[in-house]
Amino acid sequence: MIRAGVVGASGLAGGELIRLIIQHPDLELTFLGGSSSIGKRPAQLHPGLRIDHGLTVRPVTDDIADHVDVIFLATPAPVSAELAALLADRVPAVIDLSGAFRIRTPELHDRWYPKVRRRADLADRFVYGVPELVGDQFADAALISLPGCYATAITLGLAPLALGLGLELRTVLVDGKSGSSGGGLKLRTADLHPFRSGAIAPYAPTGHRHAAEVGDFLKRSRPGAIGSLTMSAYGVSHVRGLLASSYVFTDRAVDERELLRAYLRFYKGHRFVRVRRHTETLIPVPDPQAVLGSNFCDVTVLHDDEGDRIVVLAALDNLVKGAAGQAVQAMNLRFGLPEETGLTTQPVMPA
Repeated sequence: MIRAGVVGASGLAGGELIRLIIQHPDLELTFLGGSSSIGKRPAQLHPGLRIDHGLTVRPVTDDIADHVDVIFLATPAPVSAELAALLADRVPAVIDLSGAFRIRTPELHDRWYPKVRRRADLADRFVYGVPELVGDQFADAALISLPGCYATAITLGLAPLALGLGLELRTVLVDGKSGSSGGGLKLRTADLHPFRSGAIAPYAPTGHRHAAEVGDFLKRSRPGAIGSLTMSAYGVSHVRGLLASSYVFTDRAVDERELLRAYLRFYKGHRFVRVRRHTETLIPVPDPQAVLGSNFCDVTVLHDDEGDRIVVLAALDNLVKGAAGQAVQAMNLRFGLPEETGLTTQPVMPA
């Protein structure tokens, strides 16, 4: 059995990690770390969890290596930067779900994460990306940084264009809509029920750091692949799930049939990315409610002849494929397990 620990056990992503780990056939939950919830059991923190395995939340110290083979950091970016410095070269595998090490370019990182001070040598050592694109680099990786929830959806949506067809994405405009769980458990007035219920709140109308990490990744993966990528983000009233709509302008003409074939070819063999026709089900897809509780990302590509643009829609559960599920998927690849191990739960609908 692979011994797994979760730091940030009281958060929403931490709770999802606990849920997935305790039902994983090859993982044993051996450590829970935190600060504000020290001494508490998982069932006290997460009402849906009743199995505690005798564990309570503990402080994180450098003897953690005696207890785990892999540690998941479901912590804020400044905390992850500190913990990575403590745990690197002590724990065999550190998987970070925060933004501390996502953006490789120092100037871009400082712009979007000005309060996150990280060690430059660690930033260079982290392997970043969605498993479908960089999974082969996870094998035996000591440090893994996973994309944010929006970044996961946007990257999976754009990769067949930029890395498959080799298109130059001159301009990409992203419209993102996410449920309240995307903001975590921090109490903010705007997230109180009287304001959030029924809302479409433009909380980041002129830019989002997840778009910055997508641009940074694509430019490093294939120089010249993308020109400008900008994003507007909105909070909507549901709890889980997000939809990233990318409007792509390119100088090369591509019809919808060619686009669909390219997406099916690019994701052949990647079971967690479902390439879908917009009208194939009773409701138009992708729709976040059609993936809730699962590690799937549903992707649809369309061509708008009138606007001469490519429209890419990507939907996922921000707490599973956008966070904890993707982390377990990366862990499976890191330790040579089948990618889908412990992640075969089908979506729950209606939810």
